[in-house]
Amino acid sequence: MLEDIATEAAAALAYTGVGLALMVLGFVVVDILTPGSLRTQIWVERNRNASILVASNLFGVGVIVATAIWTSHGAIGEGVLSAAVYGVIGLFAMAVSFLLLDLLTPGKFRDVVDDQTIHPAVWVTASLHIAVALVVAAALS
Repeated sequence: MLEDIATEAAAALAYTGVGLALMVLGFVVVDILTPGSLRTQIWVERNRNASILVASNLFGVGVIVATAIWTSHGAIGEGVLSAAVYGVIGLFAMAVSFLLLDLLTPGKFRDVVDDQTIHPAVWVTASLHIAVALVVAAALS
């Protein structure tokens, strides 16, 4: 019994580590794709557009990691590797979808993120992030 708890605790730590690393990477990717410093925009300027965009990215990564855990069926090593690989695929797909949406819509989305009023395009992009994450998560099953 104690051995099972130790194994499960180690798995939880491993998944948490991978999830946190992917979320940090997701934050960095969104920061690169948007103007200015996201940290400043969110925590100092309280920019809602930037917050919604980052939140959707973090939620998407969480969905992918949670699905990797769910589909690992107790195979910890395989599950952690799967979470890492599919997490990176998800972040890449979210970044590409962000860039494609920016190319296919009028104006520059980078300017929308910088706006202090909530813009409808942010909700569309946030939904796109979550949809892409769900597609990647579904590929895990």
